[in-house]
Amino acid sequence: MSLSFIVHGDVQLDKFRNKIDLSIFYSGLITTQKMSNVPALRIFQGQKPIGYIIINTDFNETIGYSGKPIHIAIGIDNNGQIQGVQILKHSEPIVLTGIPEKRLTDKFIRYKNFNVIKTWLKDQFDNRKIDAVSGATVTDRIIDDSVLHTVLKFAKKINLSGFANNFSNSKVGTINKNLPIQKKSWQQLLSSGAISHSAISVGDVNAQYLKNNYNIAANITESNNLKDTFIDLNLALVSIKEIGQNILGKAEYKNLISKLSKDQHAILVMASGLYSFRGTGFVRGGLFDRFAVEQGTNIFRFRDMQYKRLAKSYADGSPKFTEIGLFRFPKKSNFDPSASWKFNLLINRAINVDEKKFYNHIVKYQLPEYYYEKTNIQKTRNDIKSNKNSLIKDIWKDRKVDIIILFIALLALTVIFFEQDRLTSSARATSIVRNSFLVFTLIWIGFISNDQLSVVNVLTFINVLMHKFNWDFFLLDPLIFISWASVAAIVLLWGRGVYCGWLCPFGALQELLNKVAKYFKVPQVKLPWGLHERSWAIKYLVFLGLLGISFYSLELAEHFSEIEPFKTVVILNFNRTWPFVVYALILLFIGLFIERFYCRYLCPLGVALAIPAKLRIFDWLKRYPKDCGTPCQTCANECMVDAIHPEGNINDNECMQCLHCQVLYKDQHKCPAKVKEVKRDLRHKEMRENKKQKKQKT
Repeated sequence: MSLSFIVHGDVQLDKFRNKIDLSIFYSGLITTQKMSNVPALRIFQGQKPIGYIIINTDFNETIGYSGKPIHIAIGIDNNGQIQGVQILKHSEPIVLTGIPEKRLTDKFIRYKNFNVIKTWLKDQFDNRKIDAVSGATVTDRIIDDSVLHTVLKFAKKINLSGFANNFSNSKVGTINKNLPIQKKSWQQLLSSGAISHSAISVGDVNAQYLKNNYNIAANITESNNLKDTFIDLNLALVSIKEIGQNILGKAEYKNLISKLSKDQHAILVMASGLYSFRGTGFVRGGLFDRFAVEQGTNIFRFRDMQYKRLAKSYADGSPKFTEIGLFRFPKKSNFDPSASWKFNLLINRAINVDEKKFYNHIVKYQLPEYYYEKTNIQKTRNDIKSNKNSLIKDIWKDRKVDIIILFIALLALTVIFFEQDRLTSSARATSIVRNSFLVFTLIWIGFISNDQLSVVNVLTFINVLMHKFNWDFFLLDPLIFISWASVAAIVLLWGRGVYCGWLCPFGALQELLNKVAKYFKVPQVKLPWGLHERSWAIKYLVFLGLLGISFYSLELAEHFSEIEPFKTVVILNFNRTWPFVVYALILLFIGLFIERFYCRYLCPLGVALAIPAKLRIFDWLKRYPKDCGTPCQTCANECMVDAIHPEGNINDNECMQCLHCQVLYKDQHKCPAKVKEVKRDLRHKEMRENKKQKKQKT
């Protein structure tokens, strides 16, 4: 979203110009002229310019309760005073099928002659009385936000009444990413301003309602004890490393950062008391209607896909909260972490079945200067680029030991595969090497380094290729970058099975658990070949679905990519809400009976790697063309993922490159073809010795 205006293909003004009813905004004979530098109509009475008409969706992505835009025309005079508001198009279900639209538009009288610029400059926006339409509170709030902030953005764009002179073109500061991370308690973070706190009692709420002349609402209390806490609210900008690691814990902070794009930020809202900042509206419509974040002329609302529920704060001495919400700002939202912002909480009380009374409770937040450097306007782009490169170098330097360990592991794996013919001559050596590597993969690559690749990485890469490619985003996590680079090489050499079978921590966990299950004689389930083969298609459909969704919304695709249990198991070590934990445990439980169940039928990452694996250079898995499959089924029966067809050929899209079939290929006791070969060699040897003895006798 641009700070000035948005253009999604066609300018919305062009699309809706014929639907604008000029009589709603101005009386008398007026003429209009489209402006050239901004999507707006200049309004004239005779030769005299008297105002403007603008459409909100040219300046704000006003997404309603329905998930679709609400298009609104707004008329203002030359001083920023609203002359009228008209809804042009909407898809709000409650208004389309329930509440008459007239009930909504009748409330627009509140905008008549309301001077947005003066009210904003006096910092009185939040002191307005809010008289929302009962039953359509969400829609009404979205419209109200959009109308006011559209006028502000337009006024700033054209410097209406000198409004733009109140703003700097640069950010307040630049986040200092090279600060040493210190362990800080809750009280230290609170005292420094890293956490903003506000607590109000039931009595405080009553007093505010009385101040607004809402006497009935003031007498409808949540508790008879006026000293009871109405809400104890705490805010923190947890995308800042030190703040995030102390409050979220290292694992959850790392998980958050993996989801944030460049310059994207997140806040944590922690509360207790009788009033919920979340409410229940987001369950029905996906939009949190009780609060918004305001910064300058921008307002930010959050949807359920930007939200994650957390259980507790990890900072020492943290209070216990009844609800904690982690909220990510939209990508490219122009949120400035170094500038102050306001958390605007909408408090409501129902005074009867059809009517509620509202008011805004404001909590201000300013990131302590310790965490950022004030912007020097003279700073050049080269300076900024140099700082970014320096940050990347520092990150790689800090993880030097991890990088060396990963390189050694990848080198060892490369040697294993180049020397697989020699290794598989010994079943015991192959078993020791493989099991040791799986343990290393699970413990070090997975639980210690959290170097678990995901289909989200693939979707992000595809989206970046389609837009503006930038290496910096990928270089910020050295292990993930190195892993993906090595996987790209491995896939081209041997196919996707090397990663899936040797380097995937969740895959390693499934296989090791199944080995334990087999040791304790847990019965193994083998699906009929027809059902097994057809079930392969499930993971392909999952991947194609995620890919298609990512073209529409990468955030939505990330939401659905939770079909991968990797984050729950490997990254967060089951420290998540119960549905995610139960899902992961179910997959692992099934894996005790069907080895690598998830890999076989559900994994979209395996599909993403299998597609380019068609170009692999080497095909070193040896077979006996005349014996494998017809009649021998030894390898097919012992293949851990049933990747060998009954007729004997190996399906490379499913093969895990475990090398077990290569051990069997050389087994002089299990492999019938090898037994025949050994017997044939013995016969030939005996024949040669017999001939030699005959010659000696003669």
